[in-house]
Amino acid sequence: MIRRYILAFLLMLGAPAVSAQTKSDGPTGNIKIDRAVQAVVRVEAKIPSDARTVAGLGTARDGHGVVIDDQGLILTIGYLILEADTITVTAAGGKPIPAGHVAYDHNTGFGLIRAIKPLGVKPIKLGDSDRVKLNQVLLVAGHGGGFNASPAHLVSRRNFAGYWEYLLEKALFTAPPFDAFGGASLIDEKGQLVGIGSLIVPNAADPETVSPGNMFVPINALKPILGDLLSGQSPPGRNRPWIGVHTQEVQGRLFVSRASKKGPAAKAGVKDGDLIISVGNKPINGQMDFYKKLWAVGPAGSEIPLTILTQQSGIKTITVKSINRYQWLKLPRGN
Repeated sequence: MIRRYILAFLLMLGAPAVSAQTKSDGPTGNIKIDRAVQAVVRVEAKIPSDARTVAGLGTARDGHGVVIDDQGLILTIGYLILEADTITVTAAGGKPIPAGHVAYDHNTGFGLIRAIKPLGVKPIKLGDSDRVKLNQVLLVAGHGGGFNASPAHLVSRRNFAGYWEYLLEKALFTAPPFDAFGGASLIDEKGQLVGIGSLIVPNAADPETVSPGNMFVPINALKPILGDLLSGQSPPGRNRPWIGVHTQEVQGRLFVSRASKKGPAAKAGVKDGDLIISVGNKPINGQMDFYKKLWAVGPAGSEIPLTILTQQSGIKTITVKSINRYQWLKLPRGN
C-alpha cells in the first residue's frame, strides 16, 4: 500500500502520479524519497538510574535516527542517547542491533552513534539547510518507512533559546506538528537531510503567535563539527561555562525554574523562583541575552558574578564557579 502522506508530499512538489509501470525501489515511485525514508531507524536507549538527566528525560528513551554513512554511522538528537549505557537501533522491517556511542554535542544538540552490524540500508545524503525556503514543502520521517512520514512546511527560521542553557542559530520550524519528533528526519525534495527533530513547540510560525509545530536542528550546524566529533576532538565552543540553571522567560524577565541539584548555581545559593537580574553589572533581557553574557565571561571554570532577586532576602550578588557541562554529565570517555 502506498503511504498517502508521502504521496501528498510528492503531489505538493508537483511530482507525476505513480503508476504500476514506475520503476522504484519503494512505495512512492520516487527513488530518492524512498531511499531517504528507509535510512531512518528506530533508536532506543537505556540510561542508568543515577544519571544526571534521569529526572527530566527518564531511564528509557525511544526515538529516531538516520544513517549518514556506509559504516553504520547514525545521526540523532542528543538527548535520546545522553548518558546511555545501552543503545539499540532498528531499521524498517529489521531486528534491533546494538549501537555504540560516538559523540554528543550540547551546543547543537546532535548525537552520533554507530551500529555494530550492517543495517542493510543506504545512507541519506546531507542537504543544505540554508537553502530551504520559507513555506517550502518538506517531509518529516520517523522510523518505520513510509508508514511514519508526513509532509510539512517550513514556517520560520530563527534563533532558538532553550531553558537548559542552550542557544541554537537558524533553527528550522515546521508545521503541522509531527508528534514523534525526537530524532525525526527533515527531508527536502531531493531526498536529502536538512534537519533533525528536537522539539514540539506552540509557536512555530512566530514567537508571539499560537502556531503548533516542530523545531529541527539544521543539518548545516553539523558540517563544521562532524570531523571533530568523529575524531574525538573538541569543536569550537565546547568549553563554555555552565552553571546548571533551567530558566523561564516572562516578558523579558528571567526566572529560575530549576537549579540542578548540587550544580554550580545551587551550590552558590541560587534557588528555584529566583529572578536573574544581571551578569556582572550588565542587565539581562531574556534567555538569549543571558546566555551570550554568561558565555562572554570566559571559559568553563570562570567565576560568574550574578545579581539575583531572591524570594527570601531580596536583591543580592553572588559568584558562581562555573564548570564544563560535559564533566557534569556521566558520558562515555572521549566526550
